[in-house]
Amino acid sequence: MLKAVELSKRYEDGHLALDALNLEIKSGEIFFLLGANGAGKTTTINLFLNFIEPSSGQVLINDIDVVKNPLETKKYVSFVSENVMLYGNFSARQNLDFFAKLGGKKDLTKQDYYNVMRSVGLQEAAFEKKLKTFSKGMRQKVGLAIAIIKDADNIILDEPTSGLDPKSASELMQILINLKNTGKSILMCTHDIFRAKTVADRVGIMKEGRLVMLRDKEQFLTDDLEKIYLNYMQEAVMFNDTTSKI
Repeated sequence: MLKAVELSKRYEDGHLALDALNLEIKSGEIFFLLGANGAGKTTTINLFLNFIEPSSGQVLINDIDVVKNPLETKKYVSFVSENVMLYGNFSARQNLDFFAKLGGKKDLTKQDYYNVMRSVGLQEAAFEKKLKTFSKGMRQKVGLAIAIIKDADNIILDEPTSGLDPKSASELMQILINLKNTGKSILMCTHDIFRAKTVADRVGIMKEGRLVMLRDKEQFLTDDLEKIYLNYMQEAVMFNDTTSKI
């Protein structure tokens, strides 16, 4: 479970990046957080991962306060970034082995790693190849395999479909559905409105640090999520154009 309670972040320059966010992502749920650049999505992720501290409010992972117990909460969350940063001179298996042991899993075998890489759709010929030869889609799969091998209750993803071809993006979404069905809670920050409509259980839209829309699947399919989001995007563009001229 991922939860934000009246969560706010004001940076040193005075910019209010997140304004009293209230959000709960339950076990067995895929939540898509949509918004333009600068809307507050990355700040939200950084707060959940304890990369930065909130100005006010609470961040909870499995009901544990992230600020008060940062090391404990890290046991229960995995993160997959837009540009997965792994070791290029390590093979895919070696990367899994390194990060698994870093996370305290020391009894895994080569076959365990192979099984996880198969589960994310990485071709077997790539298992022992160096990461520096991989495409972005292949690196994303290794990053997701690392998240799976950690077996955390919660998974956070930042623009995971960015730069992926349609086949790779579709495979990634099916993996997330499979993980959801095992009880994982999944927070995905993205611009990918199409995937939101087909995969998400709930969707939220952020604007200027505030959660301005929250819908479950039945609601956002009925209300035409694409139209709502495009209207929001247009408003955001007009706002930025106006402020840049002041």
